[in-house]
Amino acid sequence: MRRILLILAIFAALLPQRHTAKDDPVKAGPLLVTAEPLLLNDDDPAQKAVGPLRWLGSWDIRSKQSDFGSISAMLVQPDGSILGLSDSGTLMGFRVNAAGRTDGGRPFIAPLPIQPEERDWPTWRWDSESMVHDPVTDRYWVGFELQNRICRYSPGFARVESCVFWPEMADWPKTGGPEAMARLADGRFLVFSEKAEGLDGGKDLLLFDGDPADPDTPHPVRMTYRPPQGYMPTDALPLGGNRLLVLNRRVTMHEGFTGSIALVEMPELKAGAVLTGRQIARLAPPVISDNYEALALSYEKGQPVLWVMSDDNYQFFQRTLLIKFALPPEWMR
Repeated sequence: MRRILLILAIFAALLPQRHTAKDDPVKAGPLLVTAEPLLLNDDDPAQKAVGPLRWLGSWDIRSKQSDFGSISAMLVQPDGSILGLSDSGTLMGFRVNAAGRTDGGRPFIAPLPIQPEERDWPTWRWDSESMVHDPVTDRYWVGFELQNRICRYSPGFARVESCVFWPEMADWPKTGGPEAMARLADGRFLVFSEKAEGLDGGKDLLLFDGDPADPDTPHPVRMTYRPPQGYMPTDALPLGGNRLLVLNRRVTMHEGFTGSIALVEMPELKAGAVLTGRQIARLAPPVISDNYEALALSYEKGQPVLWVMSDDNYQFFQRTLLIKFALPPEWMR
């Protein structure tokens, strides 16, 4: 049975997502989720860390609402609630506390706003895979596969402000990028392709000197991200100084989906630079594992907290897992 499930998981990972008409979009409204607390490792209940990451909790997030799930990117709001974005252009907000309770806040589900000329597009064309937020302007950026474009949204996701197709992404595989995106402290953006080849077995990585959804921003320069062997990037998170965390995934017949969290000590960012991911934590059996695609950072009592979430691909044999880790505080300096 395990082997059958692994084959199904691999098959599902290669398929495009649900094809439904955009004239029947997700309706904005309340969202009801449940959170079942999980051990980090069922085989070893005493395990409390993965590498330097100290485990704080993990949950299996579920909802009877059919549009919930397939979360590819997330943020943690100032009130501690999760803002997730699915790969069909759906926003989901909910809260989970240490005991696994999901009450409090205003849980919701809503479609991303769209431009009027795109209202008849099918849902699958909104393959939203990456999301970043600027807390100063309260604007959001979303990267879309299939279209290989980046859009900027006004505060509260009230409307689409701008979308740009960059020629540097034109040859990226339609289901291979921009899978991960990071906004650096100085306002520059890193945009990772999941599958487009870079140098020496790495993955293509673009550096934007400013807003990638502004057509007046200079064209990006091409760099390379080198993930841990056999893995592909799915999300990225700037830390302090020149440090960057990158979430990577792999799917094999032997283990199914596994995740690798890599720490990057960024070199000088310029054309041709190579960013190498050094694995610091592996999310693989017997540690709870699935299709991990989303990273987020928050602070609790002044201490940095890392959140990791999986994309269930709307498949019955996958789960939306949420794991919470304490980060080493020195990484933020």
